[in-house]
Amino acid sequence: MSRVSELLGVEYPVIQGAMGVICNPELVAAVSEAGGYGLLATAFATDAEVVRDQVRSTKELTNKPFGANLFAMNPKALEFAAVMADEGIGAVTVSGGSPKQLIPFLRECGVKVLALAANVDYACQAEALGADAIVAEGSESGGVQGFGIPSTMVLVPAVVDKVKVPVIAAGGIGDSRGYRAAMALGAEGVQVGTRFIATKECIAHENYKNLVVQASDVGTVLINLGRFQVRALRTALTRRIEGGETEALSVFGGPAMEDSWIKGHVDSGVLPAGQISGLVKDILSVKEVIREMVA
Repeated sequence: MSRVSELLGVEYPVIQGAMGVICNPELVAAVSEAGGYGLLATAFATDAEVVRDQVRSTKELTNKPFGANLFAMNPKALEFAAVMADEGIGAVTVSGGSPKQLIPFLRECGVKVLALAANVDYACQAEALGADAIVAEGSESGGVQGFGIPSTMVLVPAVVDKVKVPVIAAGGIGDSRGYRAAMALGAEGVQVGTRFIATKECIAHENYKNLVVQASDVGTVLINLGRFQVRALRTALTRRIEGGETEALSVFGGPAMEDSWIKGHVDSGVLPAGQISGLVKDILSVKEVIREMVA
């Protein structure tokens, strides 16, 4: 058993990435029931009690360990961290900004912290703050990321060489080949996001799932949102953004997110997805995805 499996109390060191409003309790519970570690998302959350309800809804579906992602730039991240501690969540991931406040708070509450890092310096800083593990997320990953990030192939071994805590690979992983490659690079677990969009349990609209399945190896694009960027599926909307006809921030988050991600109006908002989309060819159950990955 890897140190990541021991840390999380799970059968397989496979963590489901935080995928915004489509991290529904059914998906999170399915990942945990299949032996992985499901994560609720809080990046777009605005109410701590709604987050608490999501935790409790997931508990009704599984008695296996699961956690949540805390997005440091969310002004209510500390409130959400307190909810996790109150609800007995054993481990969370922290991303999207400095973890200086969150890691000490969570550790004091007895919650283990897996800190996302996009370069070696961030990984070392998070370890110094007390992170229990590092999620080394390369530029192939979908969703929000910074600028100038190395690829997973480069980042993971570089982080492994510099920290003593377990390292989890993220970005460009969606099948058994990626899983084995991550372990060969020195990782002791993987975080998978995009592959779980194209699963039966995810509440993403079928139009979103089908675009993931249909994407080619060059089917994603990085969109500049100012303080950060987002990797998303290439669509007519992203072409308008690239051409300067549409302001990127106006179609990311808020009503545009629900319209595109859940209602299926794919040109209402950007559709986050990683480069692994080019290898996703079908919509499976969560259990099928995880079992193929670790077989």
